[in-house]
Amino acid sequence: MSDLAQLLKESWVLVEEERDQVAGYFYARLFLDRPDLRQLFPVQMDTQRRCLIEAIVSAVGSIDDPEQFTDYLQSLGRAHRKFQVQAADYAAFGGMLLEALRTVAGDRWSVEYDEAWGAALELLITNLVIGAESDPNPAFWHAEVLDHERRGTDVAVLTCRPLQHRLEYQPGQYVSVEVPRYQPRLWRSYSIANAPRADNTLEFHVRAAAAGWVSSALVRRVRPGDLLRVAAPMGSMVLDRDSPRDIVCLAGGVGFAPVKALIDELTRYNRSRWVHVYLGGRTRDDLYDLAELSQLCAAYPWLNVVPCCSDDPGWTGEHGEVADVLARYGPWYEHDFFVAGSAGMVRSSLRRLAELDVPAEHIHYDSFGEV
Repeated sequence: MSDLAQLLKESWVLVEEERDQVAGYFYARLFLDRPDLRQLFPVQMDTQRRCLIEAIVSAVGSIDDPEQFTDYLQSLGRAHRKFQVQAADYAAFGGMLLEALRTVAGDRWSVEYDEAWGAALELLITNLVIGAESDPNPAFWHAEVLDHERRGTDVAVLTCRPLQHRLEYQPGQYVSVEVPRYQPRLWRSYSIANAPRADNTLEFHVRAAAAGWVSSALVRRVRPGDLLRVAAPMGSMVLDRDSPRDIVCLAGGVGFAPVKALIDELTRYNRSRWVHVYLGGRTRDDLYDLAELSQLCAAYPWLNVVPCCSDDPGWTGEHGEVADVLARYGPWYEHDFFVAGSAGMVRSSLRRLAELDVPAEHIHYDSFGEV
C-alpha cells in the first residue's frame, strides 16, 4: 500500500463513525459559502449525503489501483454533468470536504493527514473535470416512456426511448434517472435490462422502495407519454468476450435487470460458455420475470436458471438465500461471476464467494443505492 493510501485510510477511520456528520457539515458550509449551488440539489438531502460518503469510500478504496481510480472518477465526472456542475465548482467542493474532515476529526487530525487529503483531492478533482470535459454526449437524455407494465404490487417494467442522441452503453451498466414531473432534481440509479437495440429503447426494472421517492413515482405514477431524464451510463459489470470461463450470475429481485442485459447480449454471439443464473427472492412474487427466463432457457441450451425463495413455505423449488443455494453446487472457482441485487444481498454474496474460493478478480458487481 502506498504512503498516500495508508494516510487516507488511517485518517478516514477517525471519522468513519461520524460519516453523517462529515456529510452534513460539508453541505452546510458549501451552501453557506456558495448559495448559488443549492438550486442544483434536491430539497431532501438524505440520499445525497449518503452518495457523497459512498463516493469518498470508493475513491479512497481504489487509490492504490490507478486504472480503477481514474476510471471511477472520470465516469463520476461524466455522470455529474447532469447536476450542471462546472469545473470551477469542484475546487469549492474539495476545499469544503477537507474542512469537514478536519473539523469532525478535531484534535486527532494531523498535518500529514491534511497534506494527504489535499494531494488526493487534487487528483480527484482533476479526473472529475477530465471525465466531464471529455464526454461529447449531452449531460442527460430526455426519454419518453413508451410502455409501463406492473409486475405485482411494487414492481414495474418500463420501456423508454431517448429523444435526441443515441445513448451508447455496455450491457450490465446502469444510469441515473430523474422523473422531472413528480420528483425534480432527484436522481436514482437503475440498471438497463437489455443490450443495445437498433430502436434505441431502454428497459428498466423498478421496485417501489418504502422511502424511495423516485422508485415509487416510476412504479405508481409514471405512465406512457411521460418524460424522464437519463444520465450517462456507468458501471463495470460488463462481459469480457475474451474470457474462456463459464458464467455464473447471482441476482436478487430487480437486481435481475443487469443480468437480463448480459443474457440478451450473450444470445447474440455465445456458442461456447455455459451460463448459470441463480435468481433469488423472498417469495415467488419476487421472481417477476421467471416466465420470460423459462422461454430463454428453452431457446438457448447453454442457459440454466435456478430460482430460489428464502421465505415461501409453499415454494416447490430451491429454498434459501441465493448465495447459499449456489454453494450447494459447484465447484465454482473457474467461473466468471456477476452479482446484482440490494446492497445487503451483494455483500453477503461476496462473503460466500470468498468462502467458496472464487478469485476476487473473477467477480463483477456494481454498488449503488436503489431507491
